[in-house]
Amino acid sequence: MNRRKFLSYVGCSCCGFILPSCTTAPITERKQLKIVSEAKLNAQAAQIYERIKEKEKMSDDKKTLNEIREIGKKMENSISEYFDRENLEDPTINFDWEYILIDKKKVRNAWCMPGGKIAVYTGILEATKNINGLAAVMGHEIAHAVAKHSIERASRTALLNTSTQLIDIFSGGKLSSVNRTTGMNTIGLLSQLGIMNPFSRKQESEADYLGMIFSSLSGYDIRETVKIWERMKKLNKGKTPPEFMSTHPSPDNRIKNLNDKMNEVILQYPPIKFV
Repeated sequence: MNRRKFLSYVGCSCCGFILPSCTTAPITERKQLKIVSEAKLNAQAAQIYERIKEKEKMSDDKKTLNEIREIGKKMENSISEYFDRENLEDPTINFDWEYILIDKKKVRNAWCMPGGKIAVYTGILEATKNINGLAAVMGHEIAHAVAKHSIERASRTALLNTSTQLIDIFSGGKLSSVNRTTGMNTIGLLSQLGIMNPFSRKQESEADYLGMIFSSLSGYDIRETVKIWERMKKLNKGKTPPEFMSTHPSPDNRIKNLNDKMNEVILQYPPIKFV
C-alpha cells in the first residue's frame, strides 16, 4: 500500500472514531472532543484520591471541613436541579461526591477530580476569607468536573500523541531528529505552547464562568469571586509567568472577564428555590 492510500485510510478511520465523540460543554455549549471513557477516568481518579488521602495530612479543622461539605452539598443539589428543570442531561449523574481538607498552609490550591472527588488545601483559606469566597473556589473546581475538562485534555493528548507519531513516521523520523539535535522535546514544547496551553486557558475561563453560575444557583454572593482573585494577585506579589506560557489566564484578564460576566450571571442564574 502506498503512503497516500495509507494516510487516506487512517484519516477516514480517525474521522469515524472522533466525529461521534464530539459533544458540547454544559451551558456554554462549547464543542468538545471526547474519545476517552468517562467511567474509566472516574475510576482511576477515585483510586488516586484514596492514595492522596493516605499520603497527605488531613486537617483537624472540623468547622471548615463541615463548611466545605455544606457548600458542596448545596452545589450538588442546585446543579442537578438546574439541569432537571431545563430538561437537560445531568452531567453529575454518575458522580460520587467526596470532600477533604488537606493541611498544607503553603499550598493555595483546591481541585476537583473527575467524578466529584474534591480537595481543598488550608493555604487557600487565606484568599477565600469567608463562605462566599470558599464557594467561589469550589464552584470553579466543580465546574472543571461538570464540564468534563479532564476527559477533553486526555482526549486531546491521546490524539496529539497519535498525530505526532504518524507525522514522524511519514517525515522519515525528522521530528525525532529535531528532538535529538536540540536535546529536548521540541515538538512537545511547541505543541504545549501552541495547542494545549491556550486550550487549558479556555477551560479555565469556562470554569470561571460556570463556577459563578453554580455559586449563584446555590445562593452564594458571586461578587466575592473577583475579590478572591484580587487577593490572590496580592498574595502572589505579581509573580506569574507570561500568559502564553501559562495554563491559566493572567490575573488581570481573569478579573476583567469575571466582571464582564457578573451581571449576566446574577440576572440569568438566580438562586434555586426548592419546594
